[in-house]
Amino acid sequence: MKDAPELLRKGLDELGLPYTGTQIEAFSAFLAELKKWNKAYNLTGLRADEDIVIKHFLDSLLFLTVLPPHVRSIADIGSGAGFPGMPLKIMSPDLEMLLVEPTRKKALFLEHMKRTLGLGGLEVINKTIEEVRDLQVDAAVTRALFSVRDFMAKAVRLLKPNGVLVLSKGPGIVEEIRGIDMQAIQLKEIILPLQGSIRYLVIIQNQSS
Repeated sequence: MKDAPELLRKGLDELGLPYTGTQIEAFSAFLAELKKWNKAYNLTGLRADEDIVIKHFLDSLLFLTVLPPHVRSIADIGSGAGFPGMPLKIMSPDLEMLLVEPTRKKALFLEHMKRTLGLGGLEVINKTIEEVRDLQVDAAVTRALFSVRDFMAKAVRLLKPNGVLVLSKGPGIVEEIRGIDMQAIQLKEIILPLQGSIRYLVIIQNQSS
């Protein structure tokens, strides 16, 4: 069994994402703190290092493969223990990242990781998406938390005119988007590194642009 940093490097290589030793160290610190906090707060059902690296870290980084080049600010809606927002921030430190998470214990963990990793340009918002006001971003992202229709209805108001919504979904996505205006939607099929399972990334352009 490869150790977590080696697994992460292999996965990043498969995705074609360049990385530094400092970024690998940040992910290692994230992993250690997640496991420590998980014992008390049950932040994620995943326990093994390999599962966390593949199904949280690398799965989150799939978003980097589809985000348009103009994206400079991202709202991670329902961030949970920081996915996908925290891995995206580690890999792209210039991004302005807002982690929207209504559960207090998870928001506290996100604040802790912000301090631990020394991440500037990151804000934790301890609210539901419905409670968020006066926020305009280039992209709003989420991992399988909402249906496509629900996410469109709730998150589109957070987007700048040329903004995008991006959702990560499983194989049921084809049925889920049936009946939605496909002119506004792109569907990208991506293989999750080190595992071979398929993720579907749904990209929705703000139609008010």
